[in-house]
Amino acid sequence: MNVNKLERRGAQKKKELKKFLKRVEKNPPRGLIKINAELGAETWSEVDCLDCANCCKKMTPTFKKSEIKRIALHIGLTPKEYFDKYLEVDSDNGDIVNKSTPCQHLNMKDHKCDVYELRPDDCRLFPHFQRKDFNDVSYVIADNIPRCPATLVFVEKLMDRVTNGKA
Repeated sequence: MNVNKLERRGAQKKKELKKFLKRVEKNPPRGLIKINAELGAETWSEVDCLDCANCCKKMTPTFKKSEIKRIALHIGLTPKEYFDKYLEVDSDNGDIVNKSTPCQHLNMKDHKCDVYELRPDDCRLFPHFQRKDFNDVSYVIADNIPRCPATLVFVEKLMDRVTNGKA
């Protein structure tokens, strides 16, 4: 998988794919959740997150207080120490996010997460294309197209399926 090539393709196609996702949001095809599951499985057979880790390198998850507590205790910090060292409140929306990227838990050598079993729900659900509330998060999916090869591949597959009448 050539991550740089997929990032460039995602940047080039973002506008077109974002428009498509808006159409799907307004008029979802019948069986969208089932389609997403099928296309998700196809996507994961083609894309390996460990080849990329852009989600951890270039983006930040949102953290719930319970997740902060769980992770902090696991790495030997109090929740306050963890927050002060790694987190901040996003001034745009009030979300709790990492102060910087890449994520403090990303092992840059193998692209694995040091707290994988304890990772925030935002990480667990990423890249969000197999969620039941797909239409509610389609704007997030659209924003991730140039950053996440899996998202690009998935949305291209969905567009192909829907526009070629296979949905």
